[in-house]
Parts: sequence; structure tokens; C-alpha cells
Amino acid sequence: MVSPPLAPDDGPIDFEHLSRMTLGDPALECEVLTMFVAQSAKLLDQLAALPPESGAIAHTLKGSARAIVAFAEAEAAATLGTALKGAGDARPELD
Repeated sequence: MVSPPLAPDDGPIDFEHLSRMTLGDPALECEVLTMFVAQSAKLLDQLAALPPESGAIAHTLKGSARAIVAFAEAEAAATLGTALKGAGDARPELD
């Protein structure tokens, strides 16, 4: 008998949870995901320059990822935010 995986590996987004959060409306799911793609691309472009407000940008990215139930991405953004917090130059920590 095969045991189930310890952590689900269904991809970056929990679509079942997203469906519940959008009341099963596929058009709303699509709209929410489209907005996330646009916002996350903008935030990642901003983070590439490592501006002084990088911690706040990472925090915004974390919240956006959680809003679309992309929990692994939210955790990655949280880890980045922690690395950036209080760091004079976070580049070595991001390598």
C-alpha cells in the first residue's frame, strides 16, 4: 500500500481553496489570478533593484500570494522579507 505524500504536491496554487474563496466562480478566479500575475511581476521588478523599501515590497508580495492561496510563494516572500529586514546589503543573502 502506497502512503500519501507528507505534503501535497499539486502545484503552486491550491485551486480547490481558491475556488472556495471565489465562491466557485471561474471568471472571478481568472480575474484574481490575472491581477496577481500583474502585481507580482511589478513587485519582482521593483525588488530586483533592492531599494530601501524592499522589506515592505516583499511583505506586499507575501500578502498577495496568500490571497490567491499560493502558500509556498507566500513563504518564499516571507523568507525574503526576513532576509531583507535590517540588512544593509541583502545581495549576499539572496545568492
